[in-house]
Amino acid sequence: MSDIIRRDPRAEWIARNRLHPLHAAMQPAQHSWMGPNGVVRKNVHGVGFIGPNGIKRIDRSGAQQGGAAKRSAAVEVQLPLHQVPAPAFYINVVPDMVGGRLSSHDRDLLGLARQLAGDDGAVLAVVFGEHKESAFATAGVDRLLVLEGHEFEGYSPEQRVQGLRAVDNQFNPRHWLLPDSRSGGGELGRRFAASLKERPATRVWQIKGEECIGRAGAGQQDVARPLPRLILAAVECADPVSETRHEVLPVELSTTLARSLPRIEDLGAVAVDPAAIPMAEAEFIFSGGNGVKDWALFHQTAAALGATEGASRVAVDDGFMARDRQVGASGTWVTARVYVAVGISGAIQHLQGIGACDKVVAINLDPGCDMIKRADLSVIGESAAILQALIDAVEAYRNGAKRDAA
Repeated sequence: MSDIIRRDPRAEWIARNRLHPLHAAMQPAQHSWMGPNGVVRKNVHGVGFIGPNGIKRIDRSGAQQGGAAKRSAAVEVQLPLHQVPAPAFYINVVPDMVGGRLSSHDRDLLGLARQLAGDDGAVLAVVFGEHKESAFATAGVDRLLVLEGHEFEGYSPEQRVQGLRAVDNQFNPRHWLLPDSRSGGGELGRRFAASLKERPATRVWQIKGEECIGRAGAGQQDVARPLPRLILAAVECADPVSETRHEVLPVELSTTLARSLPRIEDLGAVAVDPAAIPMAEAEFIFSGGNGVKDWALFHQTAAALGATEGASRVAVDDGFMARDRQVGASGTWVTARVYVAVGISGAIQHLQGIGACDKVVAINLDPGCDMIKRADLSVIGESAAILQALIDAVEAYRNGAKRDAA
């Protein structure tokens, strides 16, 4: 048989004719595309398979189409190890490490640092205090410097600037990268720049050669300027590292940091009403869906846990929660560290909205629902009984803490 690829003039004519009944079938399926704000969108109607009764089904687990086998094979594949035995220079990164883990913003920042480092440079991550992160290797970190000490705990910008000055003197990096965020990186970067008497580039979202582009004018304009040594980068400044793993060799300061009396005293966190926290900024979300039958108990549990309340679209449409509490692609995209889904089956729009959450806990009667497949921890059972047991456990813990304090 000949290997020559033959054209099909009739198929090409059908593809050009929008009035032909087979026109849609001749179009290439577009499963994902880049949205206007830089976020990759997925075509939920382009994913699925035809069931035995002729109805199209959406297979989110991938088991029906061999997706599970592909994922298991992908896990076994070892990424190539990128090594820099003798770095020609360093690109220093100071991630926010909210909750002791790398955020999506931190991973974007490390991706940008990896681009600036190239093959000869090394990415040095500077972390303050204890952390819980175990994926530095796949995030693009070649060297890791942990500055330990109680003086770096809480809100301590003066001590942290002093530590960064010591790191700067020892390693003399080509560039410093910090996240331009409200989690501390924006303020720390500006304080550090003032200490070095250097002008930083802020809200940077793109770097081209020796030029960087940052947002200005309330995000409506772009400002291009020569690439400085100190860069405060915005979200989605670069793609996270995904094709290599790195050594994460530990390094230490050669000098001991001088202890100085701080002028700022951290008096601890201020209690905030969880209901007043915007959904997009909440770190602990307690969300209810169609499976919640006792909403008074749901509100009581959320108050006992100190969590921000959310809801699925069904619960909002039924009037149990306000529209601004809706989570999902048609509501609010959330990035909580902990997301608890009570009685939510897991529609694809809802799963898209919680895609950036760190840990997902599902409480549901159906062990085969999509939310159970997405969750890191699942509890199968009646929601009312589980919520009441959760309230009792929280009260017992708090009463025990009060007795220990007394």
